[in-house]
Amino acid sequence: MTRTADVIVMGAGIVGAATAYFCAAKGLKVTVLEQGIPGSGTSSACEGNILVSDKELGPELALTRYSLETWHNDLGEFRDLWEFEAKGGIIVASRESSLVSLQRVMAAQAGFGVAVDPLDADQLRHLEPNISPDALGAASYPEDCQVQPMLATAHLLRLAVALGAAVIPFTKVTDFLRRGQTVIGVRTNRGDFSAPDVVNCTGIWAGEVAALAGVSVPVLPRRGFVMVTEPLPPMIHHKVYAAEYIDNVGSSDAGLQSSPVVEGTPSGTVLIGSSRERVGFDRSVSLPALRQMAVNAAALFPFLSDVSVIRHYHGFRPYCPDHLPVLGHDDRAPGLWHAAGHEGAGIGLSAGSGKLLAQALAGEATGMSLGPFAPARFGYPRTGTVAGHTNISVAGTQEARS
Repeated sequence: MTRTADVIVMGAGIVGAATAYFCAAKGLKVTVLEQGIPGSGTSSACEGNILVSDKELGPELALTRYSLETWHNDLGEFRDLWEFEAKGGIIVASRESSLVSLQRVMAAQAGFGVAVDPLDADQLRHLEPNISPDALGAASYPEDCQVQPMLATAHLLRLAVALGAAVIPFTKVTDFLRRGQTVIGVRTNRGDFSAPDVVNCTGIWAGEVAALAGVSVPVLPRRGFVMVTEPLPPMIHHKVYAAEYIDNVGSSDAGLQSSPVVEGTPSGTVLIGSSRERVGFDRSVSLPALRQMAVNAAALFPFLSDVSVIRHYHGFRPYCPDHLPVLGHDDRAPGLWHAAGHEGAGIGLSAGSGKLLAQALAGEATGMSLGPFAPARFGYPRTGTVAGHTNISVAGTQEARS
């Protein structure tokens, strides 16, 4: 028996959860399929950043600002559910060269409407008294925010279910149902599901899932660690990171990259990042990465040298080579949509991505252009039928787009 919906969302991480919620809010019948436990992938292995400060000028910054508005306006009434904190971010420069580069970045961002204020050394120490004495200056970004990512994922799914969506865990997509080249549903280990629109929100597995439809979406895993300290009195008041972090975010290097990102939490623990490395799906613990993160954090906040780390966790960010997410309809496989490849910005960009996709899926004009994120930018497959795929006519299924 084939179960039907208006939209199938593959993946119940925060991007899939946001997509499901906004689609359900528009009255679409939504089925969310998750191969494991909802929220157990990248959404459970990150800090929960909603950052404007680390974005380069261009499409990602535009999507960031749209998403930030979505968090504040469309989702603002639920902010307490996921511990939304408008704490602001501070980028610290401890070298003259870094300070010059930071000033250049600030000027460019301010020209595009980003709220940013320069801080001299005294102003910085007024906001963060425990900062390193080596800090020469900083940039303050009052728009930077934070959420608890697992809470946000869980509650967005709960809100979607309250609007009529179905969330089905432990359901792995093994193939697509197709009429000709058009995707009209999915085949899973728990049976077939049909819908005229199928959204690939599978994070680090997005490339593998796209390949089932014969299209290329080059999303790769990039491993990252987070360390958690013992609970402390309030010692760090913003999200604070070194200027080098921006370079690491935009880098395509495969090797280990680490720059300090430090922030307090409502529970008193301090979260310490960051690391990035492309090691495939190797989930082993890297002591060199953890050691470098600890050294970097203590250099930014010296008091951390005497603080105990009580645990660490790690996972993979869905990395795309051009550092832009894959977002929108895939013209190479009609009926297939993607929302993946957000890398470390996925928590922040989830709200805007989900809202934009819901607008498009409902046949509405989107709040901003999806053109720069189009899946077809990665090229078209060779013509002809893709071997190994299920071509099937499902009785009663709404006709897919031609």
